[in-house]
Amino acid sequence: MKPQLPPIMFPLVVIPLLAAGVMIVWLVMPHEAHPAQYVAVLGLSYLLGSVPWGYMLLVWRRGLDIREYGSGRTGMSNVLRTAGGKTAGLVFALDLGKGLVAVLLAREVIGTTSGEVAAGLCALVGHNWPVFLQFRGGRGILTGFGGLWVMAPWVAAIGTVAFIFITLISRYVSLGSVLGLIITCIAMLALSLVGLYSSTYTLYVFLGSAIIIWQHRDNIRRIRQGNERRLGNPATKLN
Repeated sequence: MKPQLPPIMFPLVVIPLLAAGVMIVWLVMPHEAHPAQYVAVLGLSYLLGSVPWGYMLLVWRRGLDIREYGSGRTGMSNVLRTAGGKTAGLVFALDLGKGLVAVLLAREVIGTTSGEVAAGLCALVGHNWPVFLQFRGGRGILTGFGGLWVMAPWVAAIGTVAFIFITLISRYVSLGSVLGLIITCIAMLALSLVGLYSSTYTLYVFLGSAIIIWQHRDNIRRIRQGNERRLGNPATKLN
């Protein structure tokens, strides 16, 4: 039997502790040395990213383990196929918020673009390989874009529009994600070259995109084989 995370522990213990940790670091750490700031912010960013909202909400609302359905991932697209739009919309906001809070925390405490990039990547890694869920999470596009909306909102807007357009045309969320990320990388490079955004943010976009595309490798294989799940198809239980 697969080890289970007790979801009731999150609202009662883990989430309040993380919220308290964010507040303490936000208020206390700006006056500390840079090494201590990085340790505190990056550690918290990984833990924030590790909160498996998709898994927890399906256990609370449906008594289902999202890892046993569809792609087996905990992210919004698998929640949409398994539990419908309302739950998926909530997961969308919460997963986006993980990256957003991590980068805002780094901006306030560390105050450098490299700190923001490191925090955003830590939140992304936490979402994909969460310590709270045996390192089995999602693919990271929402958490990654949450951080990007803080760093480079115009680039995030371009990537979001590209994702929506490609997904609606192809009916493949995974194809929209991968091609949207490639377009995001091109936009980030172009806007950093003209001086609109720090070149350090380019590192975030390229590294983050590489991680997310790697997480989509099974989707890419299914697209090539012609058996990828299309938008609107419900998730089936895994054997």
